[in-house]
Amino acid sequence: MHPTLDNIVNGNNKNFFLLAGPCAIEGEEIAFEIARKIKTLSDKLEIPFIFKGSYRKANRSRLDSFTGIGDEKALQILQKIGKELNVPTVTDIHESHEAEMAAQYVDVLQIPAFLCRQTDLLVAAANTGKVVNIKKGQFLSGDSMKHAVKKVKDSGNNKVWLTERGNSFGYQEMVVDFKNLPAMRNYAPVVLDITHSLQQPNQASGVTGGQPELIGTIAKAGVAAGLDGIFIETHPDPANAKSDGANMLHLDNLEALLEKLVTIHQVV
Repeated sequence: MHPTLDNIVNGNNKNFFLLAGPCAIEGEEIAFEIARKIKTLSDKLEIPFIFKGSYRKANRSRLDSFTGIGDEKALQILQKIGKELNVPTVTDIHESHEAEMAAQYVDVLQIPAFLCRQTDLLVAAANTGKVVNIKKGQFLSGDSMKHAVKKVKDSGNNKVWLTERGNSFGYQEMVVDFKNLPAMRNYAPVVLDITHSLQQPNQASGVTGGQPELIGTIAKAGVAAGLDGIFIETHPDPANAKSDGANMLHLDNLEALLEKLVTIHQVV
């Protein structure tokens, strides 16, 4: 299944689609640097590409954590990238009133995993007419996500995706149950969020950890298991990224990974 987006390039081929970009919009220059690099790679490999960037980070461990550069400023950067590079864009929303605002700037509205049961938020996103990408809660089975999909569709919007991002295992680990991919695929196109599946949340320091050395392992297993899209957060300098640097893929390593994934996908 491919994205129902008018402005997506390579949307008619048989590759998986790619949601990729930094965790958060840190500024126009670095956002464009990342977007241009991914677009070059996705065009080369004929992968449908959607640029990802959170305009604001509401779910932070500590009060002094980076949350954003300003809502309108970040959303305008996302809109500018979309127009100048001719790519669709996706961003997260956390409260119902954000849906209509964000929908003026981006093509896909993403529902964070821990908010996937929030009915008012799902309905508000659905009512914009945009594609709604719902991340599966860390506390839910794949099959239970049929209820979230139904809320969107019953609101008159059939453009909905589901994203697997691992389940909580104890207090500080995430585990991907690959049985969730075919289960969720019964209800909507399925994306595997590779980088968030490797988070190590709830660290004593208040800074989320990660296992980026396993990105290739999770990604290859996911593509082999069957999926429609992959989600990767990437940055040219993860160690100094303002959000989620511990589990992001270095931008220089993206090409080699995508080449392997395209080969596996073609075999599958």
